[in-house]
Amino acid sequence: MTVKNKQTIKRLYALALEEGEGVGTAYEYYAKRLVLLPWLASGELPERMLIAGMPQKYGESLDFLLLGAELGCQVTVVDERHETLARLAYTVGKLVKNSLLSHLKPALVQTNDLTALAEVAGSFDLVVSSEVLQRLEKGRRAAYVDRLQDLAPKGALFAPNADNESHVRLSGLGGVSLDELDDLIGRNPEFDSRTAYIDMPPFPPGINRSEAQRAEASTGSMEAFAMWGLGIYARMERFAPAVSRRRWAHIVYGLYEPRQR
Repeated sequence: MTVKNKQTIKRLYALALEEGEGVGTAYEYYAKRLVLLPWLASGELPERMLIAGMPQKYGESLDFLLLGAELGCQVTVVDERHETLARLAYTVGKLVKNSLLSHLKPALVQTNDLTALAEVAGSFDLVVSSEVLQRLEKGRRAAYVDRLQDLAPKGALFAPNADNESHVRLSGLGGVSLDELDDLIGRNPEFDSRTAYIDMPPFPPGINRSEAQRAEASTGSMEAFAMWGLGIYARMERFAPAVSRRRWAHIVYGLYEPRQR
């Protein structure tokens, strides 16, 4: 069984609007799907997925929820912030009612400590997180990754790229370097892992658009054509020189899975 990438940046933009974000978030979601879908298709598809923490500031990881709906997964979302989980529950209810997500009913779990996740019961086939690792103190990040690797044999972690200084500054987020992420997910000899850069949109971060501009982007034919072009551009990112990706990519990501014996 495989999962085809039927989503376009324009379709993902509808999700981004629901969480108060814009084209930049839709582009990010598309770029992450270009990583996740081929990787997941190379093995047995997951039945139980854990979203290990919600983003620090931007969005609600609706792309992960969409992926869970497409895979038919049982999805659990854990975070330490009650208000963040409450907002997610409200957003998911709207999306299911509007058919933007299928009949997805994620289990929402509040934890006291993201590095321990003591409140999370059972095991999972896949764990994912985005914009979470950088908001943990450096000394606690290894414990967080260790816990994720205990909970699921496969994992995908996405974090702001610390080497893109302008993005970190304008976004108001912390960052994680590729070298640090590589060390964090590659320490356990039971797993194979790889890391890389993604998300290099051809526009600067922090662009604010009016409600009228947002409406035009969701319905206008010229905007639809522009988003189609962005999809092609996203697929070409991997051909950029390594030095450019390190400097301009918004995200570093790491994947781990059981080591082949």
